[in-house]
Amino acid sequence: MAGYTLFGYNIVDRAQLATLVTQLRDANPDVILALDEEGGDVTRLSYHEGSPYPGNAALGAADDPELTRATYRGIGLELATVGINVDFAPTVDVNTADENPVIGTRSFGADPELVSRHTAAAIDGLQSAGVAGCAKHFPGHGATVSDSHLELPTITDSLAVMRGRDLPPFQAAIDAGVRMIMTAHIRVPELTGDAPATASGRVLTDLLRGELGFTGAVVTDALEMRGASGAIGQPEAAVRALLAGADLLCLGSDINEALCESIVDGIVFAARGGRLPVARLEEAVARGAASVADLKPVAAESAEAVRDAIRVAARRAVRVEGLLPPLKEPLLVQLGSESNIAVGTVPWGLPLDGELVTVAISQNGSPYLGPSAADLSAVAGDRDIVVVGRDTHRFPQARALIEALAARHPAVVVVEMGWPSAWRPAGVSAFVTTHGASRANGEAAAEILSSTTR
Repeated sequence: MAGYTLFGYNIVDRAQLATLVTQLRDANPDVILALDEEGGDVTRLSYHEGSPYPGNAALGAADDPELTRATYRGIGLELATVGINVDFAPTVDVNTADENPVIGTRSFGADPELVSRHTAAAIDGLQSAGVAGCAKHFPGHGATVSDSHLELPTITDSLAVMRGRDLPPFQAAIDAGVRMIMTAHIRVPELTGDAPATASGRVLTDLLRGELGFTGAVVTDALEMRGASGAIGQPEAAVRALLAGADLLCLGSDINEALCESIVDGIVFAARGGRLPVARLEEAVARGAASVADLKPVAAESAEAVRDAIRVAARRAVRVEGLLPPLKEPLLVQLGSESNIAVGTVPWGLPLDGELVTVAISQNGSPYLGPSAADLSAVAGDRDIVVVGRDTHRFPQARALIEALAARHPAVVVVEMGWPSAWRPAGVSAFVTTHGASRANGEAAAEILSSTTR
């Protein structure tokens, strides 16, 4: 059993991807080929230009499960066309922490019932196209305020709280027939002690399989993430995940032959020493193979057939608070901040006519070195200013700059393309929320802003 997870940098265009897939299948007809195509901010197929799909937060804001089903069917059709048989999507975490740096707009929302109904619709749409879905990140990453790529986040809430908040979408995914579920590298003391959920038998075996009744394949999130292997290394993290009940090991993007061999050696050593039962390995292999063995053939339908519905979802997700001024070639100020590792360096922004100024915003507390509010106001002159950001509420420098601009310039519009927090700057003319930074989100916002142009 072998598989590959493809990333954006593996893909030049669809023709190159189809050739790569053919080469991999020629080497092993049963290979599992997966990628993280969530639509929205996290895209691999459209890594170089931005996703044409609105993303989960926008779909949740539109709150039409049929649009969600159509969106994920479109994603599935695109994947199936190039030979991908597993999509590490949808993200079904209930994002209840505004400060969450890794989930945010990847979530359908903060309400468990809303997330659950869109989870079921997404899985139905994706798997109807012949691609296995994967609900993530079990038992729920939405209440975290740190990034599991960089450290091990801790959720101190009780299991009772998590049962009501985080688990319902996973139950909805299971009821919808999801083929895979991905683990979270998070610590829940009541369940996992000091270990991450990925290495916890109480989470993967007792809770997920015993209580929720999941019989499909459990795949780990990337083991290179520090939340999984920061203190113990990937070989040991792999063994612990298998012991806990994981079936497929995701090694992440930073791999080489030596690393793969070290992980294999660690598993073999644990099996030969009796620590890791061979029966557990055989069970894992069987579940992995079964997850893609009987996928139905793809219907003769193009993803373009569902694009109209998808555009509707992106437009419905845009929220406008305040009064939009009659914009005419405004000064666009884009607040540039680093993306998390899951997103990567996908282009984002607002396709609106006007002069563009990109302002670097620090995430580590270093002094702000960009143009001042006075500088930007002077550049704008008598033009309006449109400030575009992602998760603006999380960055003190961004908040301060916007508030200073609004205090000195007559017409400032803020376009928030990240998670919609409660923060609103005083003095702005309008605050626009897109619920995502994909190409579809940007186009929908630009369409609404352009409708006010003189």
